[in-house]
Amino acid sequence: MVEIPKLRQMRGRDPLGLRRALADRLLPALVGAMALLAALAIAGANGAGSLANRWQQGAAGQLLLQLPSDADPDPVVARLAALPGTAAVSLVPEERLRQVLAPWLGEVTGLPLPRMIAVTLRPEADQTPFLDLVQAIPGAQLEAQGAAVRQAMRLAEGLRALSIAMLGIIGLVGAALVAVATRAGISARRETILILHELGARDSDIAGRFARRLARLCALGAAGGVALAVPALWAIANEAIPVVLSREAMGSDLPWPALVLLPVVAALVGWVTSLVTLRAWLRKLP
Repeated sequence: MVEIPKLRQMRGRDPLGLRRALADRLLPALVGAMALLAALAIAGANGAGSLANRWQQGAAGQLLLQLPSDADPDPVVARLAALPGTAAVSLVPEERLRQVLAPWLGEVTGLPLPRMIAVTLRPEADQTPFLDLVQAIPGAQLEAQGAAVRQAMRLAEGLRALSIAMLGIIGLVGAALVAVATRAGISARRETILILHELGARDSDIAGRFARRLARLCALGAAGGVALAVPALWAIANEAIPVVLSREAMGSDLPWPALVLLPVVAALVGWVTSLVTLRAWLRKLP
């Protein structure tokens, strides 16, 4: 048997012809498209989680007490502040109420408005004392926002779960794509692989060549996809964050750690999938 150099020692060469067998443009382009979708899914999961946390910490413990327009709110505010579990009590200014109602009622200055008191409860506070107090005030109505907020939180958590499921699907599709690319490379260089195998080249060396090549292509494609995703995510953040979180968008709002890791994960998926696929094929050889 003719002894040949080990493939792993031929760093600067391409004995398997992988540069021609594995498309240097098609595979990175497809991986880049999936990385773009993955970046959007990551941003969706991150945004839904942040929104759910904000609602849970803020509006979930708020109550809104409505009094008749001729009622004196000051004694009620004092009694509410003295109740256990109260974190904050404030009288909603009449000007604020008129601003809120202006799109529907217009600027009607003489229209009597109810007095509104915003109450913020501490976490796990018992609402029974508040209900008893409301029942003792003629014409008072208490609106608990917790039920509506809990429904909104369930929606946000559902969107987050959907985004995570999308990431899983993208990962599976990416692995399938790498497996197809590996099999295409095997078909294109079948004779060369068989010759090297018969001459004594180790399966790990042959598979390692494929795996390293595909890992580089996947990392390159994912980096390009992330580069395209960043301006798109920033544009979405500039439009969505002022509406949802009532503040301007900041650079820290983007999920930078996950975006940076995307090319690394793509390279790892490409390396593992191609390695497993080729070694399984090589084990079937005599």
